[in-house]
Amino acid sequence: MKRLLLVLFWSVITAAFIGPGTVTTCASAGASHGLALLWALLFSIVACLTLQEASARITVVSGHDLGQAIRSRFVGRATGAFTLLLVLGAIVLGCAAYEAGNIIGAVAGASLGLEVPRSFLTLLTSGAAGALLWFAAIRTVARFLGVIVGIMGAVFLVTAALLAPEPQQILRGLLVPVLPRGSGLLVLGLIGTTVVPYNLFLGSGLARGQSLPELRFGISIAVILGGAISMGVMAVGTAVEGPLSFESLAGALAAHLGEWAVGLFALGLLAAGFSSAMTAPLAAAVTARSLFSRDGASWQERSWRYRIIWLTVLLVGTIFGLSGVQPIPAILLAQALNGVLLPFISVFLMILVNDRTLMGDGGINGRWANVLMGITVTVTVVLGTSGVMRACASAMGISAPGERTLITASSLVALFVGAWIVRLVFRARS
Repeated sequence: MKRLLLVLFWSVITAAFIGPGTVTTCASAGASHGLALLWALLFSIVACLTLQEASARITVVSGHDLGQAIRSRFVGRATGAFTLLLVLGAIVLGCAAYEAGNIIGAVAGASLGLEVPRSFLTLLTSGAAGALLWFAAIRTVARFLGVIVGIMGAVFLVTAALLAPEPQQILRGLLVPVLPRGSGLLVLGLIGTTVVPYNLFLGSGLARGQSLPELRFGISIAVILGGAISMGVMAVGTAVEGPLSFESLAGALAAHLGEWAVGLFALGLLAAGFSSAMTAPLAAAVTARSLFSRDGASWQERSWRYRIIWLTVLLVGTIFGLSGVQPIPAILLAQALNGVLLPFISVFLMILVNDRTLMGDGGINGRWANVLMGITVTVTVVLGTSGVMRACASAMGISAPGERTLITASSLVALFVGAWIVRLVFRARS
């Protein structure tokens, strides 16, 4: 029973990264390249496990969650205030961008099965999420989200199984890394939609009061479950021919499985959007509390400071939902922003888990943990750099560089950043 409660509790991590953005990205990968990019999702699961475990381990070993550890390690220097504002701004901005996609995606799912005005569905979704966050404690919200994740996972995995992909295709996609033409940026997107910056703060905040074996068990189940759902969504995406939209995906499922499959997909998309619509505001508030709370009393769950953060994020998502913005572009924009924010947080995290003063000899990263984290940080830097380059090209009104140019330039930046990180890590360990 205790392990079941742990799984339900940590399912908030699954709920946070399996949102409309994940559905869009994974379905797009399936529609464009079949199951050839399953290996990228497998890598994403390993990367997510590595970073989530590290952020939660900081809390258990040091007694400081990730935000407090950043504050104690970097504040007091010339760049201390800038670091805090950068991290807070990045997380709150990222959560707000995700929230827009979450609410729009949830409403898109509900609209597939209900003939109800979208504005009404937007207000209903936002109101339900706000009521739960206002009246329920974090642990209650986490367990409620665990139930939603169970429904969502069952929907997507059952739908994928009904499409009956060939076992040989699944194994080949998982074990043989290939880069089909035009798939490089999509691979980075699959990683970016799984390793979410605000999840690292959320997981670290939730780890208080748990032992290392407990949090490792809970996080492992949550991340592996999320990865399995993502793979199921990719398999569902293989049914689509032509441009991807939620409507085209529902139509493809109806053609393959019957009209009843539209309702099943709508339920899964609604569950993905609603669960993430609760976790994004929650993560923003937890992050702000960890960065700025000194005594804990002024940032209690019922305090106005805590509530004003998650209310702001929820309000931004509601406004975008009422504005009539098309769901796919809004969701892809949030994914791109995630790619820009993730490198900052992953670099901070790697330095902290190698800080002997903070972690002690027993909690500091081992050799293989550093290898895995180093690979993950390198990929996040490549992801973020390519996103910045594309955004700059778009802002200047010019065509973005080709995929090969983007990845080559981003890899060079990653090598430079990697050398700097290695120097900082050696200094922190000694």
